Amino acid sequence: MRKIISIVLSVLLLAGAIFLAKYLINNKKKPKQKIEKIVKTVFTETVTNKSIPLVISTNGNLVAKNKIEIYAEVQGVLQNTSKEFKQGVSYHKGETIIKINSDEFYTNLQIQKSNLFNTITAIMPDIKLDYPNEYTKWQNYLQRFDTTKGIDKLPETTSDKEKFFISGRGITTAYYNVKNLEVKLNKYSLRAPFNGILTESLVNPGTLIRVGQKLGEFINPLIYEIGVSVKSEFRDLLQIGKQVKLYNLEQTKTWQGKVIRINGKVDSQTQTIKVFIQVSGKDLKEGQYLAVELQAKAEENAFEVSRNLLIDNSKLYVVKDTVLDLVNVNIVFENQHMVVVKGLTNKTVLLSKPVPGSYPGMLVKVSTENKKQ
Repeated sequence: MRKIISIVLSVLLLAGAIFLAKYLINNKKKPKQKIEKIVKTVFTETVTNKSIPLVISTNGNLVAKNKIEIYAEVQGVLQNTSKEFKQGVSYHKGETIIKINSDEFYTNLQIQKSNLFNTITAIMPDIKLDYPNEYTKWQNYLQRFDTTKGIDKLPETTSDKEKFFISGRGITTAYYNVKNLEVKLNKYSLRAPFNGILTESLVNPGTLIRVGQKLGEFINPLIYEIGVSVKSEFRDLLQIGKQVKLYNLEQTKTWQGKVIRINGKVDSQTQTIKVFIQVSGKDLKEGQYLAVELQAKAEENAFEVSRNLLIDNSKLYVVKDTVLDLVNVNIVFENQHMVVVKGLTNKTVLLSKPVPGSYPGMLVKVSTENKKQ
């Protein structure tokens, strides 16, 4: 019996101890946690509005301003000249670039000249009889006639009767046939229209050339153009004659160019206009890729800030008595990295570096270094 009573008392004591421990734990007062206010340190700059030049950045490929694509207008076998018809070969103005064998054509031309000479000779007795006053000029024409040279213009007729007589004998037609062949003979050889270099060669000597076949490409390597696309919203800022800075992708070399043409049409798909810039200088090559900085105009009473400082594309954070505030600004120009804004008053303290988690009313501390990004 005593053993049972002892067991019951032990269980009751243990249960009571457990309930008492839970009561004490639940009613224990927790100490209040002190929340420290975090004041972030920010970098700022003071606004000073001034005149800011607006520079449009774009890029494009160089194209020779003086450039011809060489096509054959006649048929024949390509002949050797004093220089090889190869890429990189330079020619002075007037030098023969292309020469096509014209022996057969030249012989035919000589035949036509002889026919003209014979036709005029055959009508000389009639001219002496019917038009004695005109005989001397036709006789002088025959004396000057040389089949190895270009033929002279026919003597002027002084009356309709003489004109009809000459035309009726087929002399006028024969004359223009010869002139046509002389023009065509000149197409068997092509001379350099300017000092330049051959940049493309598609045929070799001995090749049979056909009419309309492309033979190569010839450029002046001293003057180039570059066409760049500019947003149409900037078209009022562009002017012919504006100086332009160009540089290679590595930004190790720079050149000065100028705007020479502005297209009057806006591309319907990209909403851009084409601006053409002329540039010359050393180390420039056809097809070279260049970056362009085009100074459009100067915007007065404006301020330039980093693009990543913009909030909702129209606001900036300023510091007012150690508290952040948002102000609206008017963006007048932007590029890949910077924006030019108006609407800020002078001496406004502006954030110069983004602050993560910032919000209006946030308490901040201005850095003593105050470095601009």
